[in-house]
Amino acid sequence: MAAALATCDMATVIEGVRTARGWSQGDLARAVAYSQSWVSRVVNGQQSLTVTQVHDLARRLDIPLHLLRFDGTLPLDADEDPAPAPAPAAARAADAGAAFGIPPEGGHAAVDETTAPALRSITGGQRRMDSTSPARDLLPSAVAHVHLAERMLLKARGTAHHSAVSAAASEASGFAAWLHADQGDMGSARMHYRTAVIRARQAGMRLLDVYMLGSLAAFEIDTAEDPELGLGLVQEAEHVLGPSAHPTARAWLACVGALAHAGIGDRSAAAHAIGRAEKEISRSGNVNPPWPWVFAFDQAKVSGYRALVGVRLRRPHDARDAFAEASGPQGRGAKQAAVLKVELAAAHAEAGDVDEAFRLAVEALETGTRFGSARVVDRVRSFRRRYRGPQAACVRDLDDRLALLVNAVPASGYKGG
Repeated sequence: MAAALATCDMATVIEGVRTARGWSQGDLARAVAYSQSWVSRVVNGQQSLTVTQVHDLARRLDIPLHLLRFDGTLPLDADEDPAPAPAPAAARAADAGAAFGIPPEGGHAAVDETTAPALRSITGGQRRMDSTSPARDLLPSAVAHVHLAERMLLKARGTAHHSAVSAAASEASGFAAWLHADQGDMGSARMHYRTAVIRARQAGMRLLDVYMLGSLAAFEIDTAEDPELGLGLVQEAEHVLGPSAHPTARAWLACVGALAHAGIGDRSAAAHAIGRAEKEISRSGNVNPPWPWVFAFDQAKVSGYRALVGVRLRRPHDARDAFAEASGPQGRGAKQAAVLKVELAAAHAEAGDVDEAFRLAVEALETGTRFGSARVVDRVRSFRRRYRGPQAACVRDLDDRLALLVNAVPASGYKGG
């Protein structure tokens, strides 16, 4: 075990932990919050690990990180640049913290009342940049920030600042989850969302708990395409929220629930959930949204969800009418606008307006390629796979553009495939 730690041989390390604790491989998978098949590949030396994954496994298995030697020999996933050898995640986090006046580990300064606001300001700045920046550019600093927040949380144990720092760590993990999902890394996204929920509960902040549960639910419904699981998470979030919560939170959760019901095919429940959301919005007035909601959740946003529900329930005319009432792509960040364009394209295709459908799909693909967003590109591919209509020129144009992504690496850096 000492040799494995010294060489960062994680396959031997985690197998040794599993044996010492008397776990099955399934027990080990549950402990580290990865799938059993992924754990099996790691243990058998068939799955290379990123530095971030090594750090995460060590944290979940209570392996002191300082015992692992990051000497440049660690095998990297194909998505990572092998040169130069990456610095330890903890070191990157320390660099990020130093820029904001947060002391390195072992420093004499303690966590104080400025720590949580400093951490939250970093996450807030990253979230604002997300609308105009590729996720691949933001992800390294976001993951380093998660490690920084976790280290500050350790320092805050037993202090009056633990709750506030827990909340900041939750927000950091939630944003990292969003970026991983945009890059198509489902396992890392789910892991960060779960961490965000845990930290929110440690903070004892009900609205933050609900926000992270709802975000995980939306991920499972819309990205992982598991509406049954997502609906269960929405119901858990509604239970946590209680009957007297802020209307924005209740409206948003109702909309996420409507997507889940639509994914299951329950039209009545989906319509009822959208109706509840509209009633809650009418109660909220024009007041600012409650923390941690960053943007206002208004009638236009509810119309957007009603449009998405229409697409999933194969009601194209209802969907197009709702999209017209919504704020529209021009009022959103480029990547989110592209996701909505694909949804609107599906509604047009279902209604027989093929030219408009594929025009929107091409625009979304261009945005997804420019921002290196696997989320957007995969949505366009899924739209094309579902289309069964005539092979018009606009269809062949999209096919040609998708074919170029298979072997080409555009200037944006997106790797097709």
